[in-house]
Parts: sequence; structure tokens; C-alpha cells
Amino acid sequence: MTYAPSWLARVLFLVAFGLAGLAALEKVANLVGYTVLKGYTPLQFIEFTAVVLLFVIALLLRDIRHNTAPKP
Repeated sequence: MTYAPSWLARVLFLVAFGLAGLAALEKVANLVGYTVLKGYTPLQFIEFTAVVLLFVIALLLRDIRHNTAPKP
């Protein structure tokens, strides 16, 4: 049985953290009257972050299940 390596979960977590940072930066820029990235609202960045974090949780749960399974 193959499973996703734990480094993939770490990379996706960093991607989610970066997206959340971009959402905060975009919100601050919008409050001042500017925009960092045109066409996306801060709420959309938070939604992207939630989707990526969902995959991180799924990968971590799969890794936990694989590591706690009885060895044959």
C-alpha cells in the first residue's frame, strides 16, 4: 500500500499559510484603497486556504492510519 509522504502535507501547509498571508495583505491593501492582486477578493484566498488545509488534514490522517496499522 502506498501513501503520500509527510513532506507533501508540510508543503501544502506552507502553501495554505502563504495564501492566508496573501489574504491578509490584500485586505490591508483594500482598506488603504489599493489592491495587490486584481480579480481576487480576500475571501477567495481564505476559501483556497480552506481547500488546501482540507487536503493537509486528509494526508495527515492517512499517514497516522498507515503508521498505527498493525504490522504483518
